[in-house]
Amino acid sequence: MIIDIFWEEESILQERREPLAALLNQAINKTIRMSDGSEEAEVSLVLVDDQRIHALNLEYRGVDRPTDVLSFALQEEMEGEPEIEVVDEMLGDIVISVERARNQAKEYGHSFEREIVYLAVHGTLHLLGYDHEEENNKQEMRNKEEEVMVKLRLERV
Repeated sequence: MIIDIFWEEESILQERREPLAALLNQAINKTIRMSDGSEEAEVSLVLVDDQRIHALNLEYRGVDRPTDVLSFALQEEMEGEPEIEVVDEMLGDIVISVERARNQAKEYGHSFEREIVYLAVHGTLHLLGYDHEEENNKQEMRNKEEEVMVKLRLERV
C-alpha cells in the first residue's frame, strides 16, 4: 500500500510528525485490509487548517462551514457515467482539519492522536464505499470504525 501524507497545516511540531505519520499509515492500512480493500491501494492524506477545509467543503459539497474530514473517492461510480475498468489502485484523497481534530478531542475527552486517527479511518471507509446517510449504512460504518479502532488499541474509554 502507498499512503502519502501532506502537512499543509503547520501547527504539528516536526518531531511529532514522524510518529503521527506512522500511526496514520497503520490506521489507513488496517482499515483497507479489514474492509477487503486492495493490497495495492494508494491513498493521499492531506492535513489542513479550518480555512482550507471550509473552502473545500463549500466548493465540493456546497456547505459553507468547516468540517472535520472530507473524502474524495476516485473509484466512485457516478450515475450516467460509462462503466470503465479501473487499472489504477488509487482510492482517493482524505483531507482532515487539524483544528477540528484538536477541538473534537477536547470535546470528547480523548487524545488528539486518537481523534485524528479516527478521522483517517472514517475517511478511508468513505473511499472504500461506506457511507452514513441511511441508518443501516451508518450502523455498518460505525461498527467497522470501532472494529478498526479496537485493533489499533485506540478504542473509546
